[in-house]
Amino acid sequence: MTETILANATLVLPREVIRGALRMADGRISAIDHGATVPQGAVDCGGDLVMPGLIELHTDNLERHIQPRPRVHWPHQAAILAHDGELASVGITTVFDALRVGSVVSDGKANYGEYARALADEILELRSMGALKISHYLHLRAEVCSETLVAEMAKFGPQDRIGIVSLMDHTPGERQFRDISKLKDYVCGKHGLSDEGFADHVASQRALRERLGALHEETAVAEARRYGAVLASHDDTTAAQVAVSAGHGAHFAEFPTTAEAARACRDHGIRVMMGAPNLIRGGSHSGNVAAADLAEAGLLDILSSDYVPSSLLSAALLLGDLWGDMARGIATVTQGPAQATGLADRGRLAPGTRADVIRVARIGRGAALRGAALRGAWVQGARVA
Repeated sequence: MTETILANATLVLPREVIRGALRMADGRISAIDHGATVPQGAVDCGGDLVMPGLIELHTDNLERHIQPRPRVHWPHQAAILAHDGELASVGITTVFDALRVGSVVSDGKANYGEYARALADEILELRSMGALKISHYLHLRAEVCSETLVAEMAKFGPQDRIGIVSLMDHTPGERQFRDISKLKDYVCGKHGLSDEGFADHVASQRALRERLGALHEETAVAEARRYGAVLASHDDTTAAQVAVSAGHGAHFAEFPTTAEAARACRDHGIRVMMGAPNLIRGGSHSGNVAAADLAEAGLLDILSSDYVPSSLLSAALLLGDLWGDMARGIATVTQGPAQATGLADRGRLAPGTRADVIRVARIGRGAALRGAALRGAWVQGARVA
């Protein structure tokens, strides 16, 4: 048995922060010792933070590697490996790769082709080969405003490591893009649509929601149960929408857009997840509620890096400073997401749990926070970064 000891470290435990040493053996945390003593053969962390590996529930990062520029398609296996390595390099040791299900196939200009099943197969194949550094699960983003959702979801099953199904309703003028001008900036910037093309997009999306929305919601909820996945809502805006999500059995809410929706989530026992970029930037790029406002109101439970992987660690440190409780801040990217998805074997430093551990040096604090330098990452006790 090979033992790794991270000593003289600032250990972030579930409810407190202590100076001590963490021992790892056989892929598990074997012991936690108090004090600054550095045993022979141990790594002297010099007071660096040692905490659980970060758990990412919703990231669009893989899409960026697969299509690094508009109309530029990268080989998938190379893209997956680059994505995996990037996440390891910023302290993420478990990821739920977000893949869209539900496409628009009747309009060639819509650019919503099916891809999830084939890409999932490639991720799972690389995992089975032992080629990935970190732990990968799948997160199926069920697009309500689509044509093929039912058929696409039927292609997946309980064997596919699907941990999350989220209900995505991108009806123009609703939820994330209540402000149509914000939607126009996003869609036209991403797909190069003209004013006329954007108007056609809005009309077609609204028509799809009217025609198939109810069926697609029902299908996504039922399929999540069949897979054994947890259900998440997305961009809830009103208390009424949160009540519907609660009725579906949502475990957590991705990016509620208003304080009203976040409070309703709390009333229904639904965990609230917000974007780390929102917190770091000081607000939402879509004009929705600021993550900091929800944090100050005690309405934020989980952070997601969304589209900037490196933001996850920095935002958790920022929350720790804001709350005056580093253990609580780090829990939003470790224990919180683990509990929301039923991963009982990780997300906290405790004997017997998976040795998914990271060592971090802080750069600045509070308003002067400049980030964090990853000094090491271990997955099941093996160093990956």
